[in-house]
Amino acid sequence: MKKLLSYFLVAMLLPALVLTGCKDDTDDPTPAETGNFTTLSTYMVNQNLDLPTLLDGWVIDPILIADGGIVDPTDYSIPDWVVFDIRSAADFALGHIKGSVNVALANIVTEAQAINNNDAKILVVCYTGQTAGRAVMALRLSGFPNAKVSKFGFSAWSDNAVFDKWSGNVSDQAVGNANWVTTASPALPVNGFPTWTTTSTDGATILNEKINEMLANTAWSVSGTDVLANPADFSIYNFWSAAEYAKYGHFAGAYQFLPISLAGDIVTALNADNNLIYCYTGQTSSFTVAWLQVLGYDAKSIRYGVNGLSYTALVEGEAAHWHFPYHSYGYEVSK
Repeated sequence: MKKLLSYFLVAMLLPALVLTGCKDDTDDPTPAETGNFTTLSTYMVNQNLDLPTLLDGWVIDPILIADGGIVDPTDYSIPDWVVFDIRSAADFALGHIKGSVNVALANIVTEAQAINNNDAKILVVCYTGQTAGRAVMALRLSGFPNAKVSKFGFSAWSDNAVFDKWSGNVSDQAVGNANWVTTASPALPVNGFPTWTTTSTDGATILNEKINEMLANTAWSVSGTDVLANPADFSIYNFWSAAEYAKYGHFAGAYQFLPISLAGDIVTALNADNNLIYCYTGQTSSFTVAWLQVLGYDAKSIRYGVNGLSYTALVEGEAAHWHFPYHSYGYEVSK
């Protein structure tokens, strides 16, 4: 009788064990999910699409040709360049660079492909130079190596304050805040690669899918004010050298993280989610975050960088900072 009871209990427990085992398997990444990152990252390395390579000459200050720049002083056009302006149609109508074309961010790659010249010099203009970083990352990953961000966006083009989206966002709010410190960087953590699903197995196809995903992601940035209030809620990475990290201060607990690269598995320092990247102006970090999102990381850029947190220190240290007016060029309006 005892033996029969034992068999009965085993029979009752087996389905529960099987169900429990199935639940655990569902929660864990599948081999395909963990392999997707490897397929994509290997393809990107083979195509010279690692971040340090893409960062080479990715932004340009549109100064006058006479000063070694790209802007024609007679009509303030930009000869030999294709200029894509990704601001709203309404703001484009108020004023834009002569000869520029208004393009939606989501369509930036398609518009570039229509040029039928992968060597074309493409300048992308947005409001502040931050969203343009996403556009230029998409273009460079799509085979347009000469695409560049117009530094500080259209805010820097004219001395008309109507176009200035920068000045109202610089501040010294971090100065004296207990969450803004000058301590040494914690050691970088070591994490696994991100996991995500795709129906493709080809690196080029996966890259195209992930670029479109990145361009469609509108929640790619956060306010420095929100981060300053609760830095412990995030995994924060300061995209500066160790010397800059110590000189200008940083969020409490933020890692000093330069370079970010696929070489040597350096990207394992990033966490599974809630990664924030910041720099001086939010322009480099927006470009970097776009690359990380293509690889499947949950990452966001801190808007306006340290210009929005400790602006005066950057001015005094002659580090990258905003000032108005930046240039005083003429512009066209739509009729």
